[in-house]
Amino acid sequence: MASAGGGDCEGAGPEADRPHQRPFLIGVSGGTASGKSTVCEKIMELLGQNEVDHRQRKLVILSQDRFYKVLTAEQKAKALKGQYNFDHPDAFDNDLMHRTLKNIVEGKTVEVPTYDFVTHSRLAETTVVYPADVVLFEGILVFYSQEIRDMFHLRLFVDTDSDVRLSRRVLRDVQRGRDLEQILTQYTTFVKPAFEEFCLPVPPSTCPGPSFPPLSEGPLVPILRAESWTDAICCICGKTKKYADVIIPRGVDNMVAINLIVQHIQDILNGDICKWHRAGANGRSHKRTLPEPGEHPAVLASGKRSHLESSSRPH
Repeated sequence: MASAGGGDCEGAGPEADRPHQRPFLIGVSGGTASGKSTVCEKIMELLGQNEVDHRQRKLVILSQDRFYKVLTAEQKAKALKGQYNFDHPDAFDNDLMHRTLKNIVEGKTVEVPTYDFVTHSRLAETTVVYPADVVLFEGILVFYSQEIRDMFHLRLFVDTDSDVRLSRRVLRDVQRGRDLEQILTQYTTFVKPAFEEFCLPVPPSTCPGPSFPPLSEGPLVPILRAESWTDAICCICGKTKKYADVIIPRGVDNMVAINLIVQHIQDILNGDICKWHRAGANGRSHKRTLPEPGEHPAVLASGKRSHLESSSRPH
C-alpha cells in the first residue's frame, strides 16, 4: 500500500477515525495532455507542500485516471490494440469515484486504486490519501457527472491549444511503449471526438436539433436558468467546460493564473475557508478566464491591483 496524502476508507487504519476539518475540494478539468497534472503539481510546489510528509500535507492531488473501470478480457484486448475508448464517461468507475470523494470531503483517510496504463489494468496495490485542507481532483471528465461536479467548491479548466495537446499525447504514449500509428488512430477515433462531444461548448448553429426561439420564449428557461441558448445547449449536451469557474489559458505557462490560484488556496490554508464557502453559497458561480499576457491584471474590490509577483506567494 503506497502513501500519497488518496481511496475508500475501509482498512485505512486509525487515521480514518481522526477528526478533521472538511476539505476545500477543487476540480481541475481539461483535454488530454492539456497540463492538468502539471498545473496541480506547480500549485503544490509553490505552496511548499511537495516537500511535506504525506501524512502532514495540507494539500493533496488525486487523479481521475485512477478510477478507470476494470476491463473485461474482450475490452482489454481492444485496449491493447488502441480500439477502446478511455475518453468516454462510461470508461470510469463513477460509483467508486463518488464514494471516494464523499469520504474525502468528510475528512476521512481513504485508499484509491492504482491503474497501470501499459497493461490497462487496475493493480492490487492501492494508495492512501490522508485528510487535507485542500484537495485537487484532476481529470478529463471530472465535471461530467453532476453528482460529482456539485461536490467541488471551485472548478478550474486548463485550456491548451489542440496541436500542443496532441504533440504531448504522442510523446507520452510513445514512452508507454505504444505504436505511433496506433496513437494517432486512437486520437482521431476516440480522443478528439470525445473532447468535442463532452468538453467543448458548441454554438447553437452546430448543435443538432430544431431551430430555437428567442431565449425569453423558451420553455426550458425556468429549469436551466441559462443566459442564452448557447448556455442552454451546453447544459443539455453536458459540455463540461461550461461549468468551469476559472479557465486557465496555456496551462502551467500562465503563471499569472497560477499565482492567483495559489493566493486563493493560501487564503484557505490560512483559515479563511469559511468565506469561500459563503461566496459559493448563493448557488451561482461566474466563469472567469484568467488574463493573457498584455491584459490588465485583476482589480480588487478596494480598487488596488492584485500583487502577482511570485515572491509574494508562499514557497
